[in-house]
Amino acid sequence: MTTNAPNYPPARNLLKDKTVVVTAAAGSGIGFSVAKRAAEEGARLLISDIHERRLAEAVEQIAQTTGVRPASRLCDVTKEDDVLTLRDTAQKELGHIDVLINNAGLGGQASVIEMTDEQWSRVLDVTLTSVFRMSRAFLPGMYARKHGTIINNASVLGWRAQAGQAHYAAAKAGVMAFTRCAAIEAAEHGVRINAVAPSIAMHPYLAKVTPQEYLDKLAAREAFGRPAEVWEVANVMIFLACDLSSYMTGEVIAVSSQRA
Repeated sequence: MTTNAPNYPPARNLLKDKTVVVTAAAGSGIGFSVAKRAAEEGARLLISDIHERRLAEAVEQIAQTTGVRPASRLCDVTKEDDVLTLRDTAQKELGHIDVLINNAGLGGQASVIEMTDEQWSRVLDVTLTSVFRMSRAFLPGMYARKHGTIINNASVLGWRAQAGQAHYAAAKAGVMAFTRCAAIEAAEHGVRINAVAPSIAMHPYLAKVTPQEYLDKLAAREAFGRPAEVWEVANVMIFLACDLSSYMTGEVIAVSSQRA
């Protein structure tokens, strides 16, 4: 069975007056989509990325389509100095941070016996350690205010096996475990930490770097017979960022229609 994606949902002011920071928000993937959705939902916004030109383009596109011009800051999430500068810039631009969305991640394809130490370490640094670095930087401000929400981007591969993805799957499983443990610590300070775990979300860059035959194979596993739109994942992140999910913390929500 193959079904068409539903219509793009209207904004409901779910993040009115909230301040939001999104990492890896340039380009056309989940990060850009959730930044755009946050702006549509009334948030004041700062977006970051490592790519200067694409980040500037993302700012302009969000401004043109939503009427909200986000602040921006270049950031390599594997560098502590960059992370601290991003935090300081966000506090200067937004005053305080209500919502942090950790979206940065790096994939790749390599069998265990052919994978180099560099490949392994790079994927874990970008995908897992960056979540720790960003959370460590932003949590003290949230603790001080007794309020805040962090949403991490995991993956169904944190639960499920796929050949050639040992480094990425290990990193995403780590994101899930970090989310649960950090959430227990943060709860006593009034701060919530949750994660989403998408299966496959289609965007132009993914289509450019992944063979179509392989994408078709992944889509065929989904009950709807199609990949998610990036905004369908972003919608769940917005739910976790808003007050409708006020009792949820330490949870990992699969954004997936995969068959059991």
